[in-house]
Amino acid sequence: MTHVTELAYVVYEVSDLDDWTHFGVDLLGMMKVEATADGFNLRTDERSFRWQIEQGAADDLVASGFLVESLEALAELSAGLAEAGFAVTDGDAEICAKRQVETMRIVHDPIGNRVELVTGHCDAQTPWASASLHGHFVTGQGGAGHEVLIAKGESRDEYLAFYLDLLGFKVSDQIVEELAPGIVADLIFLHCNPRHHSVALGDIPHPKRIHHFMIEVSDIRDVGLAWDRCLAAAQPVEMTIGMHPNDHMLSFYVFTPSGFSIEYGWGGLLIDDATWEPKTLEHLHWWGHQPAGAVAGQLAESAARVPVPT
Repeated sequence: MTHVTELAYVVYEVSDLDDWTHFGVDLLGMMKVEATADGFNLRTDERSFRWQIEQGAADDLVASGFLVESLEALAELSAGLAEAGFAVTDGDAEICAKRQVETMRIVHDPIGNRVELVTGHCDAQTPWASASLHGHFVTGQGGAGHEVLIAKGESRDEYLAFYLDLLGFKVSDQIVEELAPGIVADLIFLHCNPRHHSVALGDIPHPKRIHHFMIEVSDIRDVGLAWDRCLAAAQPVEMTIGMHPNDHMLSFYVFTPSGFSIEYGWGGLLIDDATWEPKTLEHLHWWGHQPAGAVAGQLAESAARVPVPT
């Protein structure tokens, strides 16, 4: 079966380009490259970009770019989508040049998210470098990272038919946890390569299309250093450092200037389809990942009890 091979890039519409430059480069350790007509690109590896930042009022996800291995595979995918009733349009020369890809087909998933199926996502002509990282961002075969999308009440059967049956994703696992009385997080995690998941979808109370995007680093020190930079800059933290039971990622969550979050992680699990068995878990977190406000209160109480030297 023809399928996508990676989450190649994401596009965000943001209201404050300067805040995003500071956030992406100074705090996260990305590399800012050439400006576009309405924003700029961020690199995390040898690709021309992984994040495209556009000026606008939405402060949300605009598009997700998924790489397909060949023109023949793209034609097969497009035909299957059209046969299933999805409107598929060709990306013109202007959008292909902006995304720095050879070919593009555009479709919207059942939730309404724009999906760009592409071939030939170009490498940059200059080396990648970060002024902040000891290691590097983990991309390669696993793509840019993962994104967690909000289902907005759409039927799981409908969006799984799109991502599994048409795009060729496979189920990694599912987590169902009651976060508070009557508030349930119900997420399903999907992979298209060894990265534990490239896309997760489900119902979480959230105003945006995207809850978070995960970027992974190769050196655990870079998680701690990014945590320190975010705290020093008073960047709003969603969740403290912790670890997930499904992908084993050690990470923290920090709010972007646009209100959704970035998960900054290390040590993600890789899937071998020959042996992997999907399961349903009951908890989103093994440990940590506490709300910033709750931890601030705990630390304040702890500080008040520090013994005074006599």
